[in-house]
Amino acid sequence: MGEEQAESYLYKLEAVLEEGRLLTVVVIAQTDERAFSSAENNLLRHTIAPPRIKELSLVEKKPLGRQGVGYVVETSTFASYN
Repeated sequence: MGEEQAESYLYKLEAVLEEGRLLTVVVIAQTDERAFSSAENNLLRHTIAPPRIKELSLVEKKPLGRQGVGYVVETSTFASYN
């Protein structure tokens, strides 16, 4: 018999770097452990020098079986110009 495939999840994690930057990382993984590992790998690929991660936190986890699953990531605040 075939092996049943584990369900995948969409994870949103936040990384606080030692220099004070906050980065949001979104990954697809089957377990929390793989999500953290994938997030760290994505941070390494995203930055020129290896980042000094002070804190990596799981913010949200959603199953990938439904249409429209996603996240809203607030990236900055804009001042209103009149």
